[in-house]
Amino acid sequence: MYTDDFGQKWYKVGLHIHTTLSDGALSPEAAARVYKEAGFDAIALTDHWKYHGPDEIAGLKIISGCEYNLGTTDSVAGVMHIVGVGMKQDPCILPTATRQEIIDGINGAGGLAILAHPAWSLNTTQDAQALTGFGATEIYNTVSDVNQSSRPYSGYFVDLLANHGIAYPLLATDDVHYYDGNDEAKSYIMVAASSLDADAILQAVREGAFYATQGPELYVSREEDRIIVRCSSCTKIMFLSNAVWAPDKILRGEDLTYGEYPLKDFEQWVRVEVVDREGRYGWSNVLWR
Repeated sequence: MYTDDFGQKWYKVGLHIHTTLSDGALSPEAAARVYKEAGFDAIALTDHWKYHGPDEIAGLKIISGCEYNLGTTDSVAGVMHIVGVGMKQDPCILPTATRQEIIDGINGAGGLAILAHPAWSLNTTQDAQALTGFGATEIYNTVSDVNQSSRPYSGYFVDLLANHGIAYPLLATDDVHYYDGNDEAKSYIMVAASSLDADAILQAVREGAFYATQGPELYVSREEDRIIVRCSSCTKIMFLSNAVWAPDKILRGEDLTYGEYPLKDFEQWVRVEVVDREGRYGWSNVLWR
């Protein structure tokens, strides 16, 4: 946790973590130590079909969680993974549940339903539009870029949804399984919350009071018809929107810490991505016009 110049507390949080309770390589205790040493303030243990309640392990706050995966490896037959975090009790969801029943079960238990790695699963905008109750989705999923996986980045899916008027809060998560130096403590969210209480963290996520990152700090606001970006030192600032091209959508430099983007008359939404010298990304949520 750190406090910014305005007195706002920011917490480093990972909301998609696997352990030996399902198919992760480390025990909950060892996983918590890894994330504690990496400076995380809280994580959610989200093992497949194994609800883990709120806890504290190795001095690290544990937010309740579980991942409900439907389908196997054939996306043609239908694959969707739904992560639930912050449930007050085990929603006792059965493997026979439908997608909507899983979402309803998570929300009914007071949790946040997250559409996990939609690009990896080859989920479509029609898949999302057929469902109600998602509280967030993943813009980036670390493990989907290691081992035998692919498609870690879901920007195309997110942007198409925004064109349909739908914008979920955008998370970056590890979905860690291997703990081999490639998928642990890489991607996370920085949450502006009043405290580390799970309710405060999840309320901030629901309200979009956070940014997703692999390291860069990123603060985005709208001032009239301009998008304002303040960030830690980066080499690229990108403004993504329903505009497929504009002459000022990408800023490049050696030490960018500020950027402005004038909204075009037809632009309905904008989101921001930044990249630092190490190639690490930061992602904002979608801002509506």
